[in-house]
Amino acid sequence: MVRVEELLIAKGFVRPADMERATERRRVRGEPITKSLLALSLVTPDQVDAALRMTPPSAPASVNETGIRRRTLLSLLLKGLHRAGADTLPALVDMLRLPGAVVSSLLQDAVERDLLKVTGSDARSALPVLTYSLTAAGRVAVAEAWDRDRYVGPAPVSLKDYSERVMRQRLRFDAVEPQRLREAFSALVLTEELVDAIGPAVNAGRSILLYGPPGNGKSSLAKGIGRIFSDTIYVPYCVEVEGQIVQVFDPNVHEPVARAEAAAEPGIEIRQDEGDRRWVGCRRPVVVTGGEFTLDMLELRYLEGARFYEAPLHVKAMGGTFIIDDFGRQLARPRDLLNRWMIPLEEKHDYLRLHTGATFSLPFDELVIFCTNLAPGELMDMAFLRRIPYKIRLGAPSRERYREIFERAARRRGLVFPEPLFDWLVAELQERRQVALACYQPTFIIDHIFETCRFRDRPAEATQGLIASALDNLYATGC
Repeated sequence: MVRVEELLIAKGFVRPADMERATERRRVRGEPITKSLLALSLVTPDQVDAALRMTPPSAPASVNETGIRRRTLLSLLLKGLHRAGADTLPALVDMLRLPGAVVSSLLQDAVERDLLKVTGSDARSALPVLTYSLTAAGRVAVAEAWDRDRYVGPAPVSLKDYSERVMRQRLRFDAVEPQRLREAFSALVLTEELVDAIGPAVNAGRSILLYGPPGNGKSSLAKGIGRIFSDTIYVPYCVEVEGQIVQVFDPNVHEPVARAEAAAEPGIEIRQDEGDRRWVGCRRPVVVTGGEFTLDMLELRYLEGARFYEAPLHVKAMGGTFIIDDFGRQLARPRDLLNRWMIPLEEKHDYLRLHTGATFSLPFDELVIFCTNLAPGELMDMAFLRRIPYKIRLGAPSRERYREIFERAARRRGLVFPEPLFDWLVAELQERRQVALACYQPTFIIDHIFETCRFRDRPAEATQGLIASALDNLYATGC
């Protein structure tokens, strides 16, 4: 399991050499390592708290410590044995993601209740491994369990444990320093004023509205913000709520990490294989939705055939970033969408409803970013505007910034773009075609030049003619 001292080193709070001093003091005095570190003034209390918050969930030592009813776990074990062919202790441990001692206790319980019987040993194993099969009573129990739900896989965590974990790994604990922010956006050409506006918004973990004319990097900026965060968070495969299973982990959304943190020094390896395997260590997720976004995507999705639930998009984004791109162009009316977000954004918790009619509350901790090229006043009233504490306008770039964007785009393709040609382009756009400068134009123009030259089987070269041809495709005019 990841130890707090390893996280302190990985975070850069303490050096390995200093950790050796603290370890020696702990050995002599028999005190916790954190107390030794604090006594030697090698770390601050805030740094210790930050490391403790990000330690992975501990493996349960008993069925009670799982937070899930024994009956639920027994049903899942029986379904796994019958439907997934997991008929040995190691196979069931791997499927349920529970420690061997916990699964062994469940197997013993099932045998004592005459639900399972020992049928022999697994010939495929080098060591003797008992195999199990269902009794007549076990087959009845499986049928009943299958009728309730058809989930087979890792054991769920409790709603209480999930809620506590969400609060423990809140976004605001993953503070971003100005230098890290600049490094994260090094591929974009941003003004210092824009960086200064983004920083406080990101660290607050509150909602952000990015607005302004199209083509000036709102979507790219939003996705870049989502990738800034460096902490590993822990996402459960599924959660049990009122006896119902809700799948949370989604391989299309969550990016697992092999270790809880990248080691800050050579030789410092962080182990993750001894924690609670019902949780997956992941990077903070980034969920992007656009014009296809509808209100029902914010509700639990009951899978009729499977008889369990899939978590809504914003729950999958918990602890990360949820981006609503092209806001105002969704199938759902902006007012209806904003009303649905009112309580989560204001009170930092959300309510979800099961198909049984029962409702439950979840903490709401994610950075919600609205991106729009429509006027904010047309999308929302003042009551909702005040609930979005950070509003950042991305307007047309200055001539100097536009030049730098063009130079970077040309350099990536090995294209020479002399100053006189650039001056001609700006005049062509602004004066003759009456088109405002936009951040996306340089890449668009250079890509067109390359594709045209490739079609003509000639070396790529920037000329007025090729640029004019690209500009004709930039905007459609006339009828």
